[in-house]
Amino acid sequence: MIDPSLRLRRAIHANDALLVSRILKTHPLLIQNPDPSPTGLSNTSLHLSSSLGFLFIVRVLLSLGHEKNGISLNEDHQTPLMLASAEGHTEVVHLLCTEMPQSIPKRDIRQRDAIMEASRVGHDTCLQILLTFAPTSSSSPAFDPSSLLKNADVDGNTALHFASSNGHLLVLRTLLAAGADADRRNVWSWTPVAYSATVQAEVYFKGLVAEVERRRTVRREVQEKGLGGAVRLVGEIEE
Repeated sequence: MIDPSLRLRRAIHANDALLVSRILKTHPLLIQNPDPSPTGLSNTSLHLSSSLGFLFIVRVLLSLGHEKNGISLNEDHQTPLMLASAEGHTEVVHLLCTEMPQSIPKRDIRQRDAIMEASRVGHDTCLQILLTFAPTSSSSPAFDPSSLLKNADVDGNTALHFASSNGHLLVLRTLLAAGADADRRNVWSWTPVAYSATVQAEVYFKGLVAEVERRRTVRREVQEKGLGGAVRLVGEIEE
């Protein structure tokens, strides 16, 4: 007889949502089922299914109350959303952001959040979803989408540093358009552009920064002259 906890993990790996439901109906207390293996990081059922991009299983787990006592964290304090964002599973990211937008600002032991993870690997669609659903709160600026882009990890690297160093040009565009600070320095005093993967990427990056600054200048002049209704400004950076 196979141990139920092992059966549950196998069912998730097999992407068998029906079997997962049947196992949890018999063993409801097993729903989180943290992985005790040396490399498992105590990942829960939701961590595992999110990292694999198994949308239907994620839905089953959420419907059965997997997160009813709070956002799941593994040994590295990573959330299921961080793992899904790092793997580029857009549908899972969208579902988790919809159901639990409060997980977006969560940070792991390296002080990285889901936005940094998506930027690091270059998953632009996931990044846009995260920025769209990032919760806003007048009493908590840390939950403001633009403020989240100021977050830095233990080395002082922001999402923009990660996107630049890995040459993710679409992510650079998205981050800059959302208000990321191109002049932010890490603990070694390097700005994001200093980590450009290629010379071409550096030129492209500087061009985007110049365009963003130009738009900000125009917007500021419009506001100062009170001509807001007479000028149409496009929020996104165009080719």
